[in-house]
Amino acid sequence: MTAAQTIIRFDAAALQNFAQLLLQAAGMPADRASDVADILVEGNLLGHDTHGLQLLPTYLAEIEAGGMTLAGEPLVLADHGAVLAWDGRRLPGPWLTLRAIDEASRRARTYGAGIVNIRRSHHIAALAPYARRVGEAGLVLMLLTSAPAAGSVAPFGGTRGLFSPSPIGVGIPTGGDPMMVDVSTSITTNGLTGRLAREGRKLPGAWLIDEHGVATDDPAVLVPPRAGTILPLGGIDAGHKGYGLALMVEALTAGLAGQGRSDPGARWGGTVFVQVIDPQAFNGRDAFEEQMDWIARACENNPPARSGEPVRLPGQRGLALRQQALQTGVPLSAGIVATLSTWARKLGVAMPDGIASAG
Repeated sequence: MTAAQTIIRFDAAALQNFAQLLLQAAGMPADRASDVADILVEGNLLGHDTHGLQLLPTYLAEIEAGGMTLAGEPLVLADHGAVLAWDGRRLPGPWLTLRAIDEASRRARTYGAGIVNIRRSHHIAALAPYARRVGEAGLVLMLLTSAPAAGSVAPFGGTRGLFSPSPIGVGIPTGGDPMMVDVSTSITTNGLTGRLAREGRKLPGAWLIDEHGVATDDPAVLVPPRAGTILPLGGIDAGHKGYGLALMVEALTAGLAGQGRSDPGARWGGTVFVQVIDPQAFNGRDAFEEQMDWIARACENNPPARSGEPVRLPGQRGLALRQQALQTGVPLSAGIVATLSTWARKLGVAMPDGIASAG
């Protein structure tokens, strides 16, 4: 294990306060900084470390460069009761997405479903934290996002990057913990491949292709002057499935937003589709949970393919990691801590003390 891979643990509340103070020191209003910090730390708590505090230095750099709008509200482009369209004006993505979920949830309670489509949001981080919140509220969430400025995933059969990893997030309420789906339409993410490339490490499988279409596990093929791409979900053999899902995400995000990859001068950020559904408007929440609880038990009781590795529900491992991290500390790699420390010194914010480390 390299020094960058050394793990240091921090109290979750201390990390949230630290991240909020950094964002405030960079000029973000306190309420928005609190929401962004909360979603980033929650990403780490749920095990999505590439989309947790690893993103904070990039957000701070975006603020410094004027790439993120800090003040004002989203612009309403259309409002048709159950359907709302916003221009996000490059406002902080987690804050904007939480506002959209609140609005879609309110409309779902009235109409049975509520949709908010957002053009020109800033980056919204991991999707699982939003799925947990909506699922715990007894509502169903579908959250999609695409990044018009990113082109790291080739269409199936091609070799030139066109799509972003374009994740899909789903929150499903049950009689217990919610199910949380947070998957990319690509086989891996830019965050993971970038980190492994910096550390000189390989991927677990041949999840990429080089510029000649040859499958590889070496993330260095994505680093210029190389021109490799990430494979769609399904990989070299079944990537047509991820390709189809990527097109669906493009239609519901950029297509409905009327802003996306065809627009020149796109900057880092996203188009976002938020749909919240209230089961009560259909056959009632009790009936919904009865069905989902039966499915959950059937999945968990399914004979495991590997002895000692029972079938898990989506998000189950993340919730277990969250509970553990709240008790023993949030794990951060030494590399992430070093980058955060640089920004802490720059902005005059005290770095929280680590509570444990492991080599």
